[in-house]
Amino acid sequence: MSSTILISGGTLPDGKKSDLLIKDGKIAEISPKIESSDARIIDASKSVVLPGLVDLHTHLREPGKEDAETVESGSQAGVKGGFTALSAMANTSPVADTAGVVEQVYRLGQSTGLLDVFPIGAVTRGLEGEHLAEIGAMADSVARVRVFSDDGHCVFDPLVMRRALEYVKKFNGVIAQHAQEPRLTQGSQMNEGIVSSQLGLKGWPAIAEEAIIARDVLLADHVQARLHICHLTTAGGVEIIRWAKARGINVTAEVTPHHLLLTDELARSYDPVFKVNPPLRTEADVMALREALADGTIDIVATDHAPHPAETKECEWQEASFGMLGLETALSIVNKTMVETGLINWATVAERMSYAPARIGLYENHGQELKVGAPAHIAVMDPTSLFRVDRDLVASRSRNTPFHGMELPGQIVATIFNGEVVFEGGRS
Repeated sequence: MSSTILISGGTLPDGKKSDLLIKDGKIAEISPKIESSDARIIDASKSVVLPGLVDLHTHLREPGKEDAETVESGSQAGVKGGFTALSAMANTSPVADTAGVVEQVYRLGQSTGLLDVFPIGAVTRGLEGEHLAEIGAMADSVARVRVFSDDGHCVFDPLVMRRALEYVKKFNGVIAQHAQEPRLTQGSQMNEGIVSSQLGLKGWPAIAEEAIIARDVLLADHVQARLHICHLTTAGGVEIIRWAKARGINVTAEVTPHHLLLTDELARSYDPVFKVNPPLRTEADVMALREALADGTIDIVATDHAPHPAETKECEWQEASFGMLGLETALSIVNKTMVETGLINWATVAERMSYAPARIGLYENHGQELKVGAPAHIAVMDPTSLFRVDRDLVASRSRNTPFHGMELPGQIVATIFNGEVVFEGGRS
């Protein structure tokens, strides 16, 4: 039997104070004051009430890499961060390049009951960039995959990329590109610039990202297909996306929370927790990304949550794996970098972290406005409540958060999925 829940006194994305009554998995009533004797009450008087967050870029590692993360542990991290839908990237073992693997991930997500997990299918077999994966079979599977990516690898061959873009047109799918020219980044360790020169680490030039973005927006325009650019990091990349959108090219782009806050200066510590792909860039890049997220050039925030076991991160920088945790801290970092700075309001947060990613992924049951009859996927957050990030308290199986010890504004009060409270006040 589904619960009756009353969210009391919360501030909606439009700034209005209101109560929300949830029954039978849906929003039943929205009013300034609602009385319900049998409802479970969530006090949101100090909180903003948002549609459940949707992440278009998550690494859940299962199958094959369960020492770093599982679908269940990643889902627990997700609801702790206010997410009600996660998109599981294809770089598992075996790779999610067949209908069988994406269906396995989809069913694992269903079994948790915490949130929806939408598998992302590989573009090429084995992520090798040479032959297209079973795109049609994955699209027709129970998982109904609509987003395809070789993330972690660039689809570097322009002919393969063109064919992939053409193939997904038949079901309105999208190719999500990890924009990285491999010949310009082989052996690279961090952003190419003053810091890399001073540290003696091989630099990762911005042009390696920008060249692929430029090529692929032209390909997408040529074949009239949907293109999504993963984890945009450079000011130059922003300008290419801005130019493409002005021409009417069907391209969308994402930025990660860590690229909105952290810079390559952190590499001076030689702490591999700051080693990530694509790398942390300069302060100028960070400011350009924030402005682009505010004006809509960048469509969404996506976490690129990338858990790794301790032995692959607590080692020398050159030997460490690339990647950072992101699910549990994403909304707080957006609050810190974008809302508290006055660049965006909560209505725009809802657009960038719920509505838009759901539209891009074609997740019809998510990313809906808070209105009567809508699915009760909801995140309640107290934006003024400060908390100190502690890597030993994260829900993920891994501990590689770059925000350890940092004080962030905004704690999740409750996450509601399908009308049920799946996280509340530190308990899931």
